[in-house]
Parts: sequence; structure tokens; C-alpha cells
Amino acid sequence: MTVSSNSFESFSQVNIAWKETGEGRPLLLIHGYFSEADTNWIKYGHAAALAEAGYRVIMPDLRAHGLSGKPHDAASYPPDILADDQFALLEHLGITDYDLGGYSLGGRTVARMLARGATPGRAIISGMGLEGLTQTGKRSGHFKHVLDNLGQHERGSPAFMAEAFLKTTGGDPVALRLILDSFVDTDEAQLRSFNLPVAVICGVEDQDNGSAADLAALLPQGKLFEVPGNHMSAVVKSELGAAMAAALKEPVW
Repeated sequence: MTVSSNSFESFSQVNIAWKETGEGRPLLLIHGYFSEADTNWIKYGHAAALAEAGYRVIMPDLRAHGLSGKPHDAASYPPDILADDQFALLEHLGITDYDLGGYSLGGRTVARMLARGATPGRAIISGMGLEGLTQTGKRSGHFKHVLDNLGQHERGSPAFMAEAFLKTTGGDPVALRLILDSFVDTDEAQLRSFNLPVAVICGVEDQDNGSAADLAALLPQGKLFEVPGNHMSAVVKSELGAAMAAALKEPVW
């Protein structure tokens, strides 16, 4: 699989990096918190599966993550900046006809883009439940606790596991702490207005962001796809990429 690396300058002069693989219909695919494109999509074969299904897979590193800029000033993290960066990337690439997907924070960013007028043909919100979209403060509070107490978490606890993952990706704790205050809730009325097929893909053991089934039921054209694993383990299993490809290729529900 050939993967290209690129970057452009987004808002507040922050450099946003992205990787691409495959040819065909554009699919903007957004990774989760503490992660980056390589870990979320390339390492475990999901990007390859989607490219094989006929997609040009465009995988940005979110602001404060991966190879993208990691400023340490709060002004670089206004509300909804992650969605703003993705709109800017699409404009930079000249893409208007595309599909859109994301995992965890990436799924939340997909929801924010849809709430603000994005018009993909289909969307995927994965690793995310209803509460994770409507009450972002609960999850951001968890990660503020993680970042504010590094090296002090009880071994085996959710906070300890999150810190361990942060170490594997080499994340910048200062920048990652700042991005948490950019999160914006998407209320149920907004979710009910999403007039397109939305695949909600989630591990059967994943309740980190509330109920994926409740989210799928609320969306006018939502459909739940369950895959093995919990919030952390589902990402490393081939079933996630396979479910994404199936959700994009099967007849519209």
C-alpha cells in the first residue's frame, strides 16, 4: 500500500498534516483523541481495506496530534476548531463530493461538521455513543483528570490505560489538554436533523461515550454496526475496517 504525506496551513497558522492512500471516491477519515492517522487507520489495516473497497482515503492528524501543529496557547483552540480544520482541508483539496468518517473524537468531529452544514454522501460515527455527543464535558473531564495527574494513576485504571496509550503515541500533554476546551455539544435536535445515512459503528463492549444503539436510533437514517472489542481494542481488529467498508458500500438503508 502506497501512502503519501502532505500538509497545509490552517487557522491561526497551524500546520495540519494528512496522509492519503487509494484512489476513487474521497473519504475523509478522522482519528481519535491521543491518536493520529497512522495509529488509528494505517497500522491495523483499516485504510488498506477502505482503499481496496475503492476509496481515496484522506487521513488528517488533528490539531495537537501526530505530525500536525501543537501550539501551547489557548487562542489556537477556539470552539469547534477541529471541525474548522477539516472544512479547511476539504477546501484546500477542492473536494465537494465525498464521504466522511471518524473514530471517537473523530466521530464527534464528524457530528460537529454535520451540525454545521457538511454534506457528505454518507457518514460514519464510530467509537461513539449518544452521551459522548450531547454531553462532551463528561469525557473531556475524564481526560483533564488524566493529563493533570500524569504518573499518578492507579495501575489498570481507565486513567492509567489512557496515559499508557498517550505514551505509545508520543502525544504533547499541554496541547492535548488545551484542545479539550474546544469541544462543543451536539444536541438531540441537531442529531435528528442529520438527513443522510449515518453508520454508527462501535465495539460491543464499548460504553465509554454512552450508548451507540441510542445514537443510531435517534438519527433519522442511523444504522448500528457492532464489532468486537471495547473502546481501545476495537481499533486494532480488522472487523472495524471491514464494517466501515460495508457501511459505505451496501445499499442505502
